[in-house]
Amino acid sequence: MINTPQSKLIYVHDPMCSWCWGYAPTWHALEAALANKLPIEYRVGGLAADTDLPMSQDMQLQLQAIWQKICSQLGTEFNFDFWRDCQPRRSTYPSCRAALIARSFNKEPQMIAVIQQAYYLQAQNPSDEAVLIKLSEIIGLDARLFAQLLHSNELKRRFDDELNYVRSLPIQGFPSLVLIHNNRAYPIAINYTDWRQTLIEIQSYL
Repeated sequence: MINTPQSKLIYVHDPMCSWCWGYAPTWHALEAALANKLPIEYRVGGLAADTDLPMSQDMQLQLQAIWQKICSQLGTEFNFDFWRDCQPRRSTYPSCRAALIARSFNKEPQMIAVIQQAYYLQAQNPSDEAVLIKLSEIIGLDARLFAQLLHSNELKRRFDDELNYVRSLPIQGFPSLVLIHNNRAYPIAINYTDWRQTLIEIQSYL
């Protein structure tokens, strides 16, 4: 595989995107196959904006149905106690900001993993700042500094810039893969179960 400065693979995700959770095992296998061959860049997509309002019952039922679908199609594990034990809000921006902070410390994949595990397996709500602060400690970040950065103007600017960049990419949802090669952006099809097919498509452009 050719590795040039003009080539990289962008993974567009949201830490609270259930399809991203379902894709995680396949994505990690693809990521490992591309190690030292093609640079990989994570980008947060921002699935749902900030809100303090409780999630509507209709939206809760809709998301539970999506979890059931992913579980049925991919065998992904979900802890449905979340819907009983937590006060859901349709807000993923806080977890996206947490991922950006972790990126500054080269720990974005670790932050994504602990957010997904907390949300989907441990019935915790990553829309809550207290949960994110606790998760930051798990991956070895300073909790006090993390809490300060969450509300910093610098993070707000970085997040706004990130969302604007992601909106310029040829994607329609999350997760998404985009290959940048020779200053052109190529959307790469997501195969949720077979990373080798995705690798073949990527190689066809290089």
